[in-house]
Amino acid sequence: MRRARWVVVGMAMVVSTGCAITFAKRSPWDIQQLAELSDQLEQFKTLARLKAEEADQLRHAKELLEQRLSSSEASVGYDERGLVTRLLDQVLFDSGKAQLRKGAYPVLDKVAKVLEEVSSQPVGVEGHTDNVPIKHSGWADNKALSVARANAVVDYLESNRVDRSRLTAIGYGEEHPIASNTTAAGRQKNRRVEIIILPQSSGQSYEAEAKRVSSKAKGKSRYAK
Repeated sequence: MRRARWVVVGMAMVVSTGCAITFAKRSPWDIQQLAELSDQLEQFKTLARLKAEEADQLRHAKELLEQRLSSSEASVGYDERGLVTRLLDQVLFDSGKAQLRKGAYPVLDKVAKVLEEVSSQPVGVEGHTDNVPIKHSGWADNKALSVARANAVVDYLESNRVDRSRLTAIGYGEEHPIASNTTAAGRQKNRRVEIIILPQSSGQSYEAEAKRVSSKAKGKSRYAK
């Protein structure tokens, strides 16, 4: 599954002058403006595919999520999948674990309340890791850990009155990094859970994707609960 970056990287093209300007030559304010434009483009592409009522629901959900979640808890934005709430693993889990931290409960409670307000939309929950091999935590591999974490979030959302039939979990392991795994900061960004409010038309294809990924999973968790 392709991933659309929320922040434009590489070169910013100035069409009116035909000049290419690298980020290195732009001010922090310019870079922020480009990031905002990138997010607006993803929003436009996502919402353009939806019926008016459904698009309004996603806009409303984004407003609520941004109001209720702090930047240290999550980031919210659009990509080709839908409306994505991205939570770093340190917000939800201890290192190498798939049991939710108590500190994760208030964050997921806020997300669950928003999901209740868009009750007709299917929801994907994706677990992602960095590329550091599993050594001591008891999991077969990163894929197994990511699956367990996605399922843990699904179970918690269900316990908060989110209809289980709306929820689909996928564990991608290290397959979809959003930053370089060559730095500690990049690896931290890659260790995350994404909760996606999907378009209604994507529900069945997302479930098919979950089955495809599951069938390719290597090994099972050896984690002793």
